[in-house]
Amino acid sequence: MAAYSSSPHSDQGVATLYGAHHGWLVNWLRGRLGCSHQAADMAQDTFMRVLLEDRKQPITHKLIEPRHFLVTIARRVMVDSFRRRSVEEAYLRILAEQPDHYAVSPEERLMLLETLHALDAMLSGLGKRVKTVFLLAQLQGLAYKDIAEQLGVSVSSVTKYIARATEHCLLFQLEHGA
Repeated sequence: MAAYSSSPHSDQGVATLYGAHHGWLVNWLRGRLGCSHQAADMAQDTFMRVLLEDRKQPITHKLIEPRHFLVTIARRVMVDSFRRRSVEEAYLRILAEQPDHYAVSPEERLMLLETLHALDAMLSGLGKRVKTVFLLAQLQGLAYKDIAEQLGVSVSSVTKYIARATEHCLLFQLEHGA
């Protein structure tokens, strides 16, 4: 478990931000999501992100537009939630189409979902072209020349895209311990 250094001033700043804007944020999220339970969950996730970031580097005492800041974070939380749900639904659809003898246990299903979420998070930081090149090479096993022909780019570009994707994945692993 990671240890965080936190000053009392920093935690007090987040507590003040929470007290002053939590209700407003829940209402804002409810208006976008149409569900008070989801809105409450995402508001909590938003403030958790704020707290964790603030403990790394104090930010709350510098905020000029706290609601704009919270909306920015909340939108990221919503995008992550929607992407996570999309990955889960796609996986469950594919799983439902499999014959019974390929059924996986609930534990295996959870492990697979966690792996899919980690891969999705890792790849989400790549640009579209870099991600496409990386997936064509890694999942379909295409040679660089074949990828270059398929996408209408040079082999040199494919090599650069693969290098960028590999660096991104390694940095992601270092940062997230994945």
